[in-house]
Amino acid sequence: MTIATQKLILKEYLNYDDGTDTRYELVNGELVEMALPSGRHGAIAKFLERMYDTENDRLSREWITLRGEVGVQSPRGDRTDTVRIPDVTIIHQEQWQDLQDREAVIRLNETPPFLVVEIVSPSTKSTDRRAKRAEYSVLNIPEYWIVDPLESRVTICSLVEGLYDAEEFAGGDRIISPTFPELILTAAQILQGNL
Repeated sequence: MTIATQKLILKEYLNYDDGTDTRYELVNGELVEMALPSGRHGAIAKFLERMYDTENDRLSREWITLRGEVGVQSPRGDRTDTVRIPDVTIIHQEQWQDLQDREAVIRLNETPPFLVVEIVSPSTKSTDRRAKRAEYSVLNIPEYWIVDPLESRVTICSLVEGLYDAEEFAGGDRIISPTFPELILTAAQILQGNL
């Protein structure tokens, strides 16, 4: 649900407080309320967070997985401010440390995340598949996962020459991830939120 207010700039969004615990993305300068996710949505996000952290530890990467804790400033064609809050984001631990003393929003001039995930819900289906896919590619985020429990599929978008190539996985299909090439995981395991 979009909140009717005058258009906000990034600074106003970062300082916005309506006295509630409601979380908002900023889309074209307008506040868009983030609905409370379903239990299944939360289970999938938690599963992915654990799985990515385990794989990063195994590979001795200094990366951290964050579940809904960091925003990504996004460029839009009409020059109004947009900040997305992915369901899962992977960034370098040093970058996370740099965000400790300010709002946890990765700005346009900062290093983009290594990977972001959006988990589709009825209210975000079009946005996750279209708008965010375009925005994340412009930000040069190397990999974008669209986990869709509504259609029982996982789409992995890999950045190639500035655009995403997408591959869809369902059921027992083994996920193929450029960021995690050794991962042995099926679409069904992700959609169930467990191994």
